[in-house]
Amino acid sequence: MPKRSAGLLLYRRTQGFPEVLLVHPGGPFWAKKDKGAWTIPKGEYPDDEAPLAAAIREFTEETGFPVQEPFLPLGTIKQAGGKLVSAWAFEGDCDPARLVSNTFAMEWPPRSGRMIETPEVDRARWFSLAEAAESILPSQSPLLDKLAHSLRQS
Repeated sequence: MPKRSAGLLLYRRTQGFPEVLLVHPGGPFWAKKDKGAWTIPKGEYPDDEAPLAAAIREFTEETGFPVQEPFLPLGTIKQAGGKLVSAWAFEGDCDPARLVSNTFAMEWPPRSGRMIETPEVDRARWFSLAEAAESILPSQSPLLDKLAHSLRQS
């Protein structure tokens, strides 16, 4: 069974145009990567947790920002590595400079036996949909398309 993850895509309207908040993964592996490295705040969840509840938890843990209903379902996508990501969008606003992320321990450099503590995400930024399409992990770009389609319908 493939790994499952759930996340939230925060959006706002600036001068009538949607912008989305994406986060950049923390840690030394991602430090020098930019285009194609940004992601929605998301994370894996156990079988006994509802995907939307996991998405809310992960968003809060990774950003420190509050969430608010209503949540717009964006469906489930399959990432390049096979992980299934269920996502929802919600409208709101925040200051990316106020990001507060949880941390995790990782071995670095690989196979060194040395553990370091690193933030799960190291920064957040508002993107236009066109900018986001260039910056997000390619396998997550369908989420942007689904959001754009839903906003045109409303």
